Amino acid sequence: MKKNDFKNIKVKKIEDLKKTVSEKKLELMKLLSNKVSKGEKNLKKGRNLKKDIAQILTVIREKEIIGKESKGL
Repeated sequence: MKKNDFKNIKVKKIEDLKKTVSEKKLELMKLLSNKVSKGEKNLKKGRNLKKDIAQILTVIREKEIIGKESKGL
């Protein structure tokens, strides 16, 4: 994920981020099935998708923690 993409992700709402994660997971499942059946050439694509998913989930968790802290104060 490029820096500009990551900055855009930090601005989005949690609902949009969860939708993006589900789309990325679906894309990863398709990629893994294609790698087995069709012999996918780009092997780094799966690793990059996993990294993107992890980064988005981290941003979601950060937003949830910040939201809880602001409500508790």
